[in-house]
Parts: sequence; C-alpha cells; structure tokens
Amino acid sequence: MGAGVAFALTAGLMWGLVFVGPLLLPEYPPALHTVGRYMAFGLIALPMAWWDRRELRRLTRADWTEALKLSAVGNLLYYMFLSSAIQRAGAPLPTMIIGTLPVVIAITANLRNPARDGQLPWRWLTPALLVILTGIACVNQVEFEALSRESAAERSRYFQGAMCALGAVACWTWYPLRNGDWMRAHPDRNARTWATAQGLTTLPLALLGYVVYLAWELASSPAGAVVAPLGPRPWTFVGLMAAIGLFASWVGTLCWNAASQRLPTALVGQLIVFETLAALLYAFLLRGTWPDGVALFGIGLLIAGVWGAVRIRPVREPVPTPD
Repeated sequence: MGAGVAFALTAGLMWGLVFVGPLLLPEYPPALHTVGRYMAFGLIALPMAWWDRRELRRLTRADWTEALKLSAVGNLLYYMFLSSAIQRAGAPLPTMIIGTLPVVIAITANLRNPARDGQLPWRWLTPALLVILTGIACVNQVEFEALSRESAAERSRYFQGAMCALGAVACWTWYPLRNGDWMRAHPDRNARTWATAQGLTTLPLALLGYVVYLAWELASSPAGAVVAPLGPRPWTFVGLMAAIGLFASWVGTLCWNAASQRLPTALVGQLIVFETLAALLYAFLLRGTWPDGVALFGIGLLIAGVWGAVRIRPVREPVPTPD
C-alpha cells in the first residue's frame, strides 16, 4: 500500500509538469504541444525498448493491441478533447470538469470489479470523495468567478467546450480502468516495460498527427509564407518536449503502472489529485505568488480527502462454496 501510494505521488509530480509547457511556450498551439510531447515520448521509448527487449518479446499481439488502444485514447484523444475544450470555452470550464476525475474514476472503479479488487465501503468512501470534491471547488474558485461573468451570447461556445471536456473525462476514466485491468492481470510483468510499450505505440500516432498538423499549417498559410516546423523557438520547444516526454510521459506512466499493480483501482483513481496539487504548485512557483486563503483551504481538503481514502481497506465479497 505504501509503495503504491508513493508511486502514485511520483506520477502526479511528473504529470503536473504537463501544465508548465503551455505556460512557458504560450505562443505554441495546443496541437503542437500535444504531438510534440508524444513524439518525444515515443522517441525516448526507442532506446528503452532495447534495454527491455527481452520483456517486450513476451508481449503478445493482444498486449500490443491493448497498448495501442491505451495510447490512442489515454494520450492523443484525451489531449485532443482537452485542447478543443480550452479553445472553445477557455480554461475555466474545462479545468472544473477535468477536476472531477478523481471522484468519477473512484466511483466507476468501485462499481466495476469487486470480486477482484474488493469494494471500498461506500459509508467510508463517500465522505472522502465529498471532501475531495469540495477541495476541487475551493481550488477552482477563480474559475467559478470567471464563468459567472460570461454573457448569455457565449452559451453555445461554452456548451461545445463542455461537451469536449466531458469527452476528455470519459477518455481518462477509461484509461486508468483498462490500464489497471492489464497491470492487475499481469502481476509478473515489469511496469517499466509496459510504459515503454505504450511509448512505442504512441510514436506512429504522434508522427501521423504531426504530419496532419504541418499539412494544415501549409494549407492555411498565405502563399509564399514560411512555416516553421518546430515553431518560433525551435530549440526551446525541442528541449521542453524532451523533458516532458521523459519525465511526464515515460516516468509518469511507469510510476502509474506500478501504482496500478499494487492498489485497488478505486483507490488509485483518487490519487490523480496528486497531479492537480503538483500542477498548482508549479503554477504558483512560475507566477511567484502564494495561493489565497480559500485555495489553501481547498488544497488542505484535497490532502485530507486523499489521506482518508488511503486508510480505507477494500472488503472482498465472500466466495460462494459449492453445496
């Protein structure tokens, strides 16, 4: 249990770095951030694949198909939905919707497979989830205030953004459940190898997305205009994508796999709040500001909710005995 929580915490610290990229390179479109991150993830996975070549040979065709599905849905499709949501509705609304992931995943996982994982008793789980949800609301108070100032004329655009954000929630509810299923079904497999396999299957998808992005840029640019394949600051972009690809994608996925192998899915789903806390920490450090009282209270609630959740032990259903 302790090792699983530590791995989930490390994954959250790594994934929080993803929110730093757009802040450091605000002139880059979300699509280029997305394909850049996952191309870096795939390229980093290539030397890792040589290191893990013996373990990778053990993967069956069904395993590679599962890795491809996880990469397509949990990586590229999720980010496509999230980027589209932000473009249509701005940051506030998608942030609030995505922030409900720990609660959505915990409830879904607790209903799915009690025979395998046991079930976290609802009388103990519900208070922890309510504390986490209240903490999310407090942390996102600025987003609530921004939404309240919008005019009715923006309703259609906000509705489209909300639908895209719900698509992102669906993708990242599906991903940890399916990934957790595979890890729990293969306790003898190395979490690092599975992270590398997902990186390898992500690479061709990211390359295809990059080709589509460049084709779109060329088609939409005025005649004679020069299109920079790596944007206006290529070396900064490449360095940042390499860092995010290594730490956020490969190390983060590795640690999440290790946590999924050790913890019930209903519990590990709640630990995604570590990503929220890490993203907040990095954002405040970049801004050079300190969170206000309500945000600090919300952070305290998030930590308290997670602390309460990890103390809950799953109750397994009794196995029926033959008459």
